Amino acid sequence: MRVLLLHSDNFSYEVTGETSITKQLDPIPEELNKGAADDVLVSMLAIEKGDGANQTKILEKTAQCIIEHCEKLNCKRVFLYPYAHLSPTLEAPRAAAKILQLLFEQMSADPDFTVYRAPFGVYKRFDINVKGHPLSEMGRSISIEGGETEVQSSSLQAEKRKISQWLIMESEGTAVATDKFNFKKSKILTNFFAYETEGSRIADEPPPHIKLMQEHELVDYEPASDAGNFRWYPKGYTIKKALEDQIDGVLNRYGAMQVETPIMYSLSHPALAKYLDKFPARQYQINSDKKDYFLRFAACFGQYLMKHDMQISHRHLPLRLYELTHYSFRREQSGELTGLKRLRCFTMPDMHTLCADVPQAIDEMLKQVKLSLEWMDNLGISPDEYVAAVRVVDSFYKENPDYVKKIAEYVGRPILVEIWPEQYFYFVTKFEVNFIDSQGKGSALCTVQIDVKNPQDFGISYINTENEAIAPLMLHTSISGSIDRNLYALLEQQAINSKKGIKAHFPYWLAPTQTRILPVKEEHNEAAVALAKKLKGRVDIDDRNETIGKRIRSAEKEWIPSIIVMGDKEIEGNTLPFRLRGQEGNKDMTIDEANRYFDEQMDGKAFVPINLPQLLSRRPLFRG
Repeated sequence: MRVLLLHSDNFSYEVTGETSITKQLDPIPEELNKGAADDVLVSMLAIEKGDGANQTKILEKTAQCIIEHCEKLNCKRVFLYPYAHLSPTLEAPRAAAKILQLLFEQMSADPDFTVYRAPFGVYKRFDINVKGHPLSEMGRSISIEGGETEVQSSSLQAEKRKISQWLIMESEGTAVATDKFNFKKSKILTNFFAYETEGSRIADEPPPHIKLMQEHELVDYEPASDAGNFRWYPKGYTIKKALEDQIDGVLNRYGAMQVETPIMYSLSHPALAKYLDKFPARQYQINSDKKDYFLRFAACFGQYLMKHDMQISHRHLPLRLYELTHYSFRREQSGELTGLKRLRCFTMPDMHTLCADVPQAIDEMLKQVKLSLEWMDNLGISPDEYVAAVRVVDSFYKENPDYVKKIAEYVGRPILVEIWPEQYFYFVTKFEVNFIDSQGKGSALCTVQIDVKNPQDFGISYINTENEAIAPLMLHTSISGSIDRNLYALLEQQAINSKKGIKAHFPYWLAPTQTRILPVKEEHNEAAVALAKKLKGRVDIDDRNETIGKRIRSAEKEWIPSIIVMGDKEIEGNTLPFRLRGQEGNKDMTIDEANRYFDEQMDGKAFVPINLPQLLSRRPLFRG
């Protein structure tokens, strides 16, 4: 079942004619030829193939979905309107009509609601005036999963039942209830709040980054593997490796000690079994030598066990361990897998920091928040392109309100604050940087959490000034979030910019090719090769037997940051005409000036050598 919920000032329809399926159905009552209602939740419904086989559960879940949304809106009128255009795979007409009739009867039995309906199987015209607030337009995909029963952790179950209070923290530190906040100040904050409170992780159509990652030969699906596992082509691997090297450098300079731990752990380990029930993720499980193991979904386990065996003094705190996990596994639900946004196998830079007490943990958290914001700057994603959020247990928030104000001050824009009445997870507070993609869906990139449970459960301790063994607090941090999701955000950002008329580009330091030389004729190839050796950066040469115009267009399609057309004049002269992406005309530079330009663009950024043959004529196609 697909549902589109539209909170409307008014809605009306009128039957205009029959369709070819009308003869298969019962006659339509005359009173349903037209209908109207004011201040109503219009529920547009598409009954999908298979819904008839799960009729009872589908009806229950759909009615619950509509009623819960009505309660949030304080709306008591519902209009059920069949709308087949929401889905390409529809149920048989008679079964669909029956489900709609039963849904109407079931919801009409509730005395708290007034329920209207439109007829199924005929052409209709309708007029609608949708209200303009964050919850006025919401989509849902409702299904009954078949196959084996899924056993969920207590944290997954807690995540579903948690009740939140929402605030907006202004940059100057003023907290405002969401129903009092002027969302016109920030469209992206409006979209994120709507996604957080009502949005679905399930994508109704492929997001544009999937087409872009394939067109640019960066990343692609691997049909021989499980869903959510990808193949990385040379260009994509260049970007991935540069991001990995950059985050390694950031955390090394920050004072984190880099380690490496196994990717699988025993399900029978007592501390790990407890942790699995507390962590909101689904695991891959395997059997070896008649023992059951799970594949890690973070670097937590190995670092916990390592810290358990360490001898730690108060003088060592804060103590930071870091691992770049090239293989972390979360068995996300298939409907939530969406390109590089949500995978089952991903690369996650994972740092865990031990702190003596709450003041030290908050101080450390604020430092790591700053690192996270600096990372977004590294990616070229500005503060008006992401939303910062803080999740916090009510008691912790009341005892430590200033740290949330500090975060809002650092961000310089309003942030979303979610307050939980009780502690649902192992952490008492969590900071996130969330990117909003072209479909209005949010994805966390950077995260920092304060964990108050696992050091005790895993027997991690430090010796305090009184020579006592004390359990520390622990921060879970990914300054960048998953590397895969970073590329998703970059591509989605460019898809959004393209719609605004802004020329798409990679950040200079991440472009697979940074400079491309186009020899005008074949006899210029040798000089082009010699020039490439003198220029810094990832330089390649388009020596293919194509016109200059066609090769320039090819470089433009690849978002190459700088292009040099090289003929007799350029070989004989002292300067080179650089065509810089996003700038009008050419910029003449000597080789020394070009190399200084490269150094300026790469200041503080990791450099990875070119990962393809330098001559384009020698390169294979990875996608036919």
